[in-house]
Amino acid sequence: MTASRTRRIIDEAGVDSVLLAAEQHARAQSYRVVITVVDRAGNVLALRRTPGAQVASSVVAVDKARTAAIFVRPSRDIERQVSSGRLGALALRGAAALTGGIPLRADGEVVGAIGTSGETPDQDESVSLAGAAVSFTTTEVPALTYETARRVAETVGTVATGRGVAPAVAVVDAEGNLVYLWRPDAAQVASVGVATDKARTAAIYRRPSKDFEGQAAGGRPSALHLARAVPLQGGMPLLVDGHVVGGVGVSGASSADEDQELAVLGSEAPSLHNAATYIPQATYIPKQKVDEQFQTGGLLLETPGYKLDAGRRTGPGEVELHDRQTDIMHVIQGRAAVVAGENKHTLSEGDVLVIPNGVPHQFVDVTGPFLYFVVKVQS
Repeated sequence: MTASRTRRIIDEAGVDSVLLAAEQHARAQSYRVVITVVDRAGNVLALRRTPGAQVASSVVAVDKARTAAIFVRPSRDIERQVSSGRLGALALRGAAALTGGIPLRADGEVVGAIGTSGETPDQDESVSLAGAAVSFTTTEVPALTYETARRVAETVGTVATGRGVAPAVAVVDAEGNLVYLWRPDAAQVASVGVATDKARTAAIYRRPSKDFEGQAAGGRPSALHLARAVPLQGGMPLLVDGHVVGGVGVSGASSADEDQELAVLGSEAPSLHNAATYIPQATYIPKQKVDEQFQTGGLLLETPGYKLDAGRRTGPGEVELHDRQTDIMHVIQGRAAVVAGENKHTLSEGDVLVIPNGVPHQFVDVTGPFLYFVVKVQS
């Protein structure tokens, strides 16, 4: 398989170089500190303590480093905002408004961060700056792109729609952070969080989330204590060239088994094998299903880029306005008058009406049943 892009990560030798430079500076000044290096998502890679460092600094140093990594700036910037009166910065998720965290950059790309705690804010920061200033080695690994994540989700969504189910599909990166969410109108609200939890579990533990459900059900309830994991099937890691680049999670299909089956399909999506040559699959909807849907009206197909409705009207409707959606109507049966913007259009069998996003429209006169296909294209 080929990756659509790569990203740099700081390697083991690089971490050692950063820590050594920081520690040498701290010892030269007789600072009693804890120094830690984290990856770009704030996960600890290594930690060192100089003699006499206070116990609490082990946690605070990690908080500072994580802040610098995930906000891509020195943690001093967050503390400065709070000290200047912007108290809302205290609510930033994952942030610690404490000076002493510095991002680690390789060719302009943030690959992690270093944090120091134990002395004054300025002294802590000086140790981190000494570590960040040294040259360090990195390596390149495959990385998940937004486009690939979208295609994975769309692969699952197309199959799910064809089956008549409406689960939420979440795709996360290798650190478990959400990249793309596919949420059809009929998906239950709870499925959004559950799908993301499943995807994160598969990504950060590098195995199907089903493994943990098997452990919990098989006599190991302590699997419930695994950090940031959910023991529910339906999450699969996404691999490129043997590297885990993320995870896909599915929740809300007809059963847990179908969640798992759809997640497996997502993990095998062509976009992962070769994003450059990925070709979307055609969707076939048999006449019987189309006829059945026209009896009540409703959704025939939903993808992240467009929807296909089997429209049915028997009377006038409310005014509609779509900010980011263009409606393309093709009349199958009946007659109706539609006011779109300042114009009124009388539609009958075979007519097509295109209503761009931002144009208010309303059915004002309908000879029912009025049947029409409408493709809703996201702008």
